[in-house]
Formats: sequence, structure tokens, C-alpha cells
Amino acid sequence: MSTLVGRDQTALLVIDVQNDVAAGAYNLPSVLASINVVIDKAREAGVPVVWVQHSDEEMRIGTDAWQIVPELSPAAGESLVRKTFKSSFEATDLESILSGLGVSHVVVTGMQTNNCIRHTTHAALERGYDVTLVTDAHTTTSYEWSGHEVTAKEVVDEANDNFGGYELPGRGSRTVSASNLSF
Repeated sequence: MSTLVGRDQTALLVIDVQNDVAAGAYNLPSVLASINVVIDKAREAGVPVVWVQHSDEEMRIGTDAWQIVPELSPAAGESLVRKTFKSSFEATDLESILSGLGVSHVVVTGMQTNNCIRHTTHAALERGYDVTLVTDAHTTTSYEWSGHEVTAKEVVDEANDNFGGYELPGRGSRTVSASNLSF
């Protein structure tokens, strides 16, 4: 259903699952286990896994805070995208990597639901990709906004509810749990 002509492959994005980003995240052990399930399924199916790492003044490249959490391990040959904006597409080589792989459908996992997951999923749809958000393989932390606390669970639930079945002309999204995902 994607609008990307001549591209029919799928890739898995593992976004910002880094030490500093994961610290204090909601339901973290379960989310990491689900991400590992999805990674294993992708690798078994020959689906490329693309790792995304955010950097900024507080998470400088190469520091412990910037490293991918020890529970997850990129395999040799898997692409790594470094980014400085919330969208994994903005000012990165993600589009050229996906284009080179013939990808028109991205499966999204990672951190922070209300920031980099949200911006990347919407950017992917706007660029013509079909998107699958894995409901139990993304998370965030709670935060305060305008004097009230927004819980991470509310953010995750809202993203899962609103992103499933979201469509733009010629492309769309869906949500699925890690156990029900198939490539």
C-alpha cells in the first residue's frame, strides 16, 4: 500500500534504546524483552534491523549515556543511524539506507514514545512508508506538563490507540504486539 514505487521490503527500526534514554522508562524490562523478540523475528526472516542513536549535549557520542542498553545487541553489518532531532529521518542517512534496501514498510520499536517514536512514525508516513508500531516494544518516562503529571502508561496507551489504523493517501499504519508480529 506504500506510495514508494519499486520498493516492497520491510525493515525494523530500533530507536534510541540507549542507557540515558532508557533510565526510568515505564515497564522497561518487559519492553526490552519485546524488542528482543522482534529483533529475533526480523533476523530469522532476513529483515534488516536498523539501529538509531540520538545524541545531544547531554548524550554525547561515545559516552556511556549514549550507548545502546546492554540487553540489546546490534549484529555485525546492521545499519546504525546517528541523529540529533526527534525524527530519525531529519538530517540523517536513514532514507538513503531504507531506499538502498528497497524498504517501503518500517516496523518501529524503541524509546521515547512521545518524542522520537511519535516523530519518526509520522515522518515515515509523510514520506510514503507504511508503518507498524509494536505496541509492547516502545516506552517513555512520565513527565510534568502545565502543572499536571502525564504518566508514561498514558502516553504509550494513547500512541497505541491513535496510531493503529491511521492512514494517509496510499499508505497507512497498524499496531501489533511483539508476539503477534510476523514478517
